[in-house]
Amino acid sequence: MTSSLSTDSISLTLNGDPRQFRAGATVADLVRDIGLDPAKVAVERNLEIVPRSTLENVHLADGDVLEIVHFVGGGQDDSWSVAGRHFTSRLIVGTGKYKDFEQNAAALVASGAEIITVAVRRVNVSDPKAPMLTDYIDPKKYTYLPNTAGCFTADDAIRTLRLAREAGGWDLVKLEVLGEAKTLYPDMRETLKATEILAKDGFLPMVYCVDDPIAAKQLEDAGAVAVMPLGAPIGSGLGIQNRVTIRLIVEGAKVPVLVDAGVGTASDAAVAMELGCDGVLMNTAIAEAKDPVAMATAMKLAVQSGRMAYLAGRMGRRMYADPSSPLAGLI
Repeated sequence: MTSSLSTDSISLTLNGDPRQFRAGATVADLVRDIGLDPAKVAVERNLEIVPRSTLENVHLADGDVLEIVHFVGGGQDDSWSVAGRHFTSRLIVGTGKYKDFEQNAAALVASGAEIITVAVRRVNVSDPKAPMLTDYIDPKKYTYLPNTAGCFTADDAIRTLRLAREAGGWDLVKLEVLGEAKTLYPDMRETLKATEILAKDGFLPMVYCVDDPIAAKQLEDAGAVAVMPLGAPIGSGLGIQNRVTIRLIVEGAKVPVLVDAGVGTASDAAVAMELGCDGVLMNTAIAEAKDPVAMATAMKLAVQSGRMAYLAGRMGRRMYADPSSPLAGLI
């Protein structure tokens, strides 16, 4: 119903945009005015949820800040971008450690991923007709992300990626420069050097790095189009070891942040997304699962649910119990 208490207008902020609306109107009036059914939306007014049963009775006031949301199909309107390229899946998968290319391809389909990392290796000149990854995973259907796995100097990484660009024309690349073989931790001095050179050379580097917000910002300033802090050592499956620094990187970054390395199971992927990361990259967690295809499906769902939980906003943590049902009025 439309209230006739006043003909004056009031100023509101609706879903982030300033708006004028008639004074004396209810929240339900506003919802209907924008063409929606009050029974099919949720409304937040000044950071407080307005119960749907009261929408007809709550009158708007000047200065109100409102958010009106509704359900849409899974994944819609939640794409992400890196270097101007848009993707719907927030899961990136690798192509190593599978028993064969057929299993790799099947897991990729199950994961729903659109980006795959590929290592750059010498051609087997003794058997030039041996099967190749591109025979099973079409580079026209998926975005190949050449990486520098196994490189321990900036020069080796740069050389590798220049060869990759020549081979496939790829400029969006994954840079990793390792410090030593035991931990496979990144050498950040060499990584930063390589990032600067690659960016000047026309590459778009997505960069594997330590979980350090200062280092991540330095990489961004050097030309990284995405920063990819490790959750735990590569291939360890330990899960995210330092949620605090990952969250700090997310809060400070102006480029996408993706957890790279350390994911072991679906709950680890969900945690990364709940921290606000734009995506997760993994290989071993899927390839070394007892059933890689089933695990790929689990990871797809975990990334989706973690992202949804992040957008929903988790409840605050409390030191003590808080009953779901009021204790007053007990018999």
